[in-house]
Amino acid sequence: MSKKGYISRYLLIIKKLKSKPHTSYEDLKGYIENQIEFLQMMDDQLSIGFSIRTLQRDIKEISNNFGIDIEYSRSGKGYHIVQIESENMNFQRMMEAFDMFNSLNLSQDLAPFIDLEKRKPLGTENLYGLLHAIKNRFQIKFSYQKYFDSEISNRIAEPYAMKEFKNRWYVIAKDRKDNNVKSFSLDRLSGLEITNTTFIYPENFNIEDRYRFCFGIIDPNKDEPEEIILSFDPIEGKYIKSLPLHNSQQILIDNEQELRIKLKLFVTYDLIMELLSYGYNLKVLQPESLIEQIRSVHERAFKQYS
Repeated sequence: MSKKGYISRYLLIIKKLKSKPHTSYEDLKGYIENQIEFLQMMDDQLSIGFSIRTLQRDIKEISNNFGIDIEYSRSGKGYHIVQIESENMNFQRMMEAFDMFNSLNLSQDLAPFIDLEKRKPLGTENLYGLLHAIKNRFQIKFSYQKYFDSEISNRIAEPYAMKEFKNRWYVIAKDRKDNNVKSFSLDRLSGLEITNTTFIYPENFNIEDRYRFCFGIIDPNKDEPEEIILSFDPIEGKYIKSLPLHNSQQILIDNEQELRIKLKLFVTYDLIMELLSYGYNLKVLQPESLIEQIRSVHERAFKQYS
């Protein structure tokens, strides 16, 4: 069987256990056999047989390749995924990518009916190398060019973590030039070199804590986040409910006149740009400083057309 066939079977097992924890071997076997037509599209040389030995081997390979542990529960009388909460988002994104890839791969004849965004990869070719450097505590060297600076600078940094925001990836690293922790966008990073020089990872750094009350990639500019109250018209409110602005989002009012929500965030440029994108469908109610910033931007924009 080709690697594509094996991987497709692994992911089908994961998908089944995600939808129904504590699935018995018999149920898994039946599910895989029902999916044989799909698997043969991935690999037309695929063997149909699926035994308990095959499952045990697949469980080992799933752990090695995807970092997902599957165990048998005697009390539940079936197999289940052993997964901690912090790993949940990575798991969900992997399954999302799997579903999307297979849908597009199996629907090549439907190309005239699928319109994908035309965009090039944004520095993702360096993802693996950066993750390797983070895991092994290796300093990195690279060239970097800011959008507002025509000059390219050479950097030496200690990489701490990776962060994604709006289809762009950033490496969070301490710049050895001034010892400040900064975010570097991968699409503006080139000539990556992973050195043999190691560094000590700071005990007090936690990527989740650092951005817990941030919208976007810009670091906080105040000591404490602010309580933000926003009012959306009822139509826009439906979108905000289905895709919350932030995990701190709380609904205060939800009726035919408005959706009013509360957020706990630092007010940063990224947040302001996001709020401006809602135009007249949004009214900022609190804090006063944010109201003034939004009003000022709208006034400057209006003057350009007067």
